[in-house]
Amino acid sequence: MNITLMSYNTQACRNYITREIDYDIMADTIRKCGADVIGLQEMYDLGETEEFTTQTKVLAEKLGFFWYFAEATKLEDGQYPFGNGIISRHPILSAETVNIPDPEVRTGKSYYETRCLLKAKIDVAGGLNVVVTHFGLNPDELENAVNTVVANLETEKCVLMGDFNVRPDNELLIPIRERLYDTAELFDEPKGSWPSDTPRGKIDYIFTTKDLQVLSADIPAIVSSDHRPHIATIEME
Repeated sequence: MNITLMSYNTQACRNYITREIDYDIMADTIRKCGADVIGLQEMYDLGETEEFTTQTKVLAEKLGFFWYFAEATKLEDGQYPFGNGIISRHPILSAETVNIPDPEVRTGKSYYETRCLLKAKIDVAGGLNVVVTHFGLNPDELENAVNTVVANLETEKCVLMGDFNVRPDNELLIPIRERLYDTAELFDEPKGSWPSDTPRGKIDYIFTTKDLQVLSADIPAIVSSDHRPHIATIEME
């Protein structure tokens, strides 16, 4: 059977044009892409103000999907949970949150934020392992993220997707490329993913273990969040 994957940084489900939280446009984007398993980045959970709700659950309920939220950090004095989510047309057999260690000494010049991996197993075709993540901005954060990803990959039927905050030629991706196939290899031309209206580069990815057959991949020109969605269709026996 064929499964369409989607990596989607929603910027907390904020409409890129109106700047307002807009669950309908996010759900409509997922429907347009025909996605079955969606890895979400920059999602809010319950917090002290109205906009901080369990956004992964809201999107899942609009689509009739299963869901799990992985908290990475709490924003603004610990009141506002923020992290990654997964929603799936198929049941989620298991899911867990794996913390990416913060650098012991911060050597970068950009904003630091604690990050995590979301690990899940989807009940489809004998089980699909999915890892969803959102990397930091600084080289020391990125190195910790890559090491954590590599330590948590399954060797078979595994998908890694997310916003990596690096371009495809970045050497930090080498350990991942040594283990996984980049679905962007199927693009007919280079495609950017951010910002969604006039992309300046590709920082969103879907990788798979090499036992999975990738049938197609794309970054459709959809402006809903500040990132365009990245999709790929795989065949599972």
